Amino acid sequence: MKRVVALILGGGQGKRLFPLTMYRSKPAVPIGGKYRLIDIPVSNCLHSGIKDIYVLTQFNSESLNNHINNTYRFDYFSRAFVRILAAEQTRENEVWFQGTADAVRRNLSHLELKGNEEVLVLSGDQLYEMDYMDLIHFHRKNRADVTVSAIPVAQHEAGEFGILKLGSDDRIRGFVEKPKTASDLKGFKFTRKISSFDKLLSRSSYLASMGVYVFNAKILKKALEGNDIDFGREVFPHSMKKFKSFGYIFDGYWRDIGTIRSFYDTNIDLATGRPHFSFFYKGTVFTRPRFLPPARIVSCRVSHSLVTEGCIINGAQIEDSMIGLRTIMGKGCKVTRTVVMGADYYEDPDNVGPIKIGIGDNSNIDRAIVDKNARIGRNVVIKNLKNVKNFDGGNYFIRDGIVIIPKNAVLKDGTTI
Repeated sequence: MKRVVALILGGGQGKRLFPLTMYRSKPAVPIGGKYRLIDIPVSNCLHSGIKDIYVLTQFNSESLNNHINNTYRFDYFSRAFVRILAAEQTRENEVWFQGTADAVRRNLSHLELKGNEEVLVLSGDQLYEMDYMDLIHFHRKNRADVTVSAIPVAQHEAGEFGILKLGSDDRIRGFVEKPKTASDLKGFKFTRKISSFDKLLSRSSYLASMGVYVFNAKILKKALEGNDIDFGREVFPHSMKKFKSFGYIFDGYWRDIGTIRSFYDTNIDLATGRPHFSFFYKGTVFTRPRFLPPARIVSCRVSHSLVTEGCIINGAQIEDSMIGLRTIMGKGCKVTRTVVMGADYYEDPDNVGPIKIGIGDNSNIDRAIVDKNARIGRNVVIKNLKNVKNFDGGNYFIRDGIVIIPKNAVLKDGTTI
């Protein structure tokens, strides 16, 4: 069987996820209370039997590198690995990566490709569960040079994605990147009937690229011979025209976590009674084992929420929220529709300043994101009372009406936002 190599693109700056990417790269952003976004594609690879996994890093990479090194350790007798390929300057090229395609191009030598492999190119900022071997088998069955996984979307969503046009044989016949008008979509409507997708496609009219690609190794090298900088916007569209390219339709849940809105909505959905994606019952999502104590919850009212390990919550009301690791919440707090990421460590109780890490007594937080190690004092109100859409404050930000308290921020007692 051919060797399958997974290459996860993890070096993006993540401007649309700022300020969550102020100190970390996109794939290192926490999700689901205890995981990181990078855990999703890595776990999918491991469950799919793919053991040669490379992660490309560049921007704010320390947090991501640390997480990978502390999480994915295999024994000496396993050939499996998750290896970091960090941005580097060489005598041949003294500049940093200029984009995702440039990053792949300049790391091909590190993959030790002999030419008969298949390279699975993945994004590090998406939430989904997928058996990549189904995609690989589809690729092999069609003797494709390039295969891209696509997901059905409605017309009003099409402008956010690259849209594919498939022939009756699943061969890609056209591609348009983020169409702005209905005329740009002319001829791209997916009308072919597929029995297992009939119900899904009755609500969706177009096929969007998921950013999940399979390349034959020799074809990937040829595709990167030019000066293309971006993988999704340049390398794939150009490859589609030059090589034998196919589209694989994926019918599961998939979400791109590229904006504050999508990050917030996804986390809140995970906390509901019937989320679109669940960390329960299905394939395990691997992450760093921390050996924390169970959460201690005293005299609280908690509904439609996820509370992770190591939390200490006393006399609080929590609704429709995600509560991350080591969160400490004081008496009388009310937290609704909020993502609290928790803390990286516990403070020494004998050496704590006036405002402790966590959420102080009688604070009221609604529709917000509280990043790690934030210190929120007593009687603080975070509600976006003026319904501001976007704003950059001294120690907080607002994006799409969602208040974001950045990592390590301090809000004094009685602060109102």
